[in-house]
Amino acid sequence: MLRIFVVAIALALLASPAAADGMPDPAALKSELVQLETQSWVAWQNHDGKFFERFLSDDHVEIQPGGRAGKASVVAGVAGPACAVTHYTISDFALTVFSPTAALLTYKADQDTTCGTAKVPTPVWASSLFIKRDGRWLNALYVHTPAG
Repeated sequence: MLRIFVVAIALALLASPAAADGMPDPAALKSELVQLETQSWVAWQNHDGKFFERFLSDDHVEIQPGGRAGKASVVAGVAGPACAVTHYTISDFALTVFSPTAALLTYKADQDTTCGTAKVPTPVWASSLFIKRDGRWLNALYVHTPAG
């Protein structure tokens, strides 16, 4: 009986529109990407550059007040002492799935962070574009915009 139940569920999943076109399950993907993004904030606060080495795609682009930054400079910035994250909250996550290998996670971030003598704008709406390569979701683009 259990075998029939398992086969029936597998067939139902295979017959779903998402499975038919290779699209990931949106709820499961949202959960996975929110977890990754949450881990990135913990790493940001703890100056964990090693996490960002794994988290960012090699062709990662980040838009910062000074312009574009690539993976190497983001990793160095996270690992360095220039920024101090005292407190943060992230909320209001939404996911847009573009293809089986591209998805955009947007959310609201509120943080008490200082880089040098400058306070980081808060609150902001953040956008993290993820791409799937070699079976792993990687952050390819990050940008945030002050919330009004």
